[in-house]
Amino acid sequence: MDLMEVLIVEDNPADARLIKEAFDGFAVKHEINVVENGLEATNYLFKKGKYKDSKTPSLILLDLNLPLKDGRAVLKETKNDEKLRLVPVIILTTSKNEDDVCEAYKNYANAYLPKPTDFEEFERVINIFEEFWFKMALLPKCGIY
Repeated sequence: MDLMEVLIVEDNPADARLIKEAFDGFAVKHEINVVENGLEATNYLFKKGKYKDSKTPSLILLDLNLPLKDGRAVLKETKNDEKLRLVPVIILTTSKNEDDVCEAYKNYANAYLPKPTDFEEFERVINIFEEFWFKMALLPKCGIY
C-alpha cells in the first residue's frame, strides 16, 4: 500500500493532536484526516455533504464518547456497510468499561485500546499500533478502494 489513509474520530483536540504527532514519526507514508464528532464521521465515511470527495480510509481510530452521534453508533453503521465493514476500526477511548469492550467486539471492532493517561505511555501504545497495523498486518483492498 503506497499511502495509508487514516481517519481519526476524536472530539478532544489535545488527544487528536497527540495522535497526529505520534503518527509524524511513522516511516509508512500516511495521510490523516480528523473529524470531531460521530455525525461528521458517518458523513465522511459515507461521502455525504462536504465529504462527498473523501477517500475511504485504510484504518479508522474511533473514540466511543462523541457528540452528536456516539462512536458505538458509528461502529455499527460502518460494520453494517458492505464496503466499509472491511476497514479496520480500532477503538481508542478512555473507557475501560467491560460493557463497552464487549459491545465494541460484538459490533466487529478490530481492536480496543484504552487511551493512556501520560504522554510516554501514549507514545508507546501508538508505536506498537504502528508496528502491528502499518508494518505487520495486511489490510484488505478488495472492494474498498
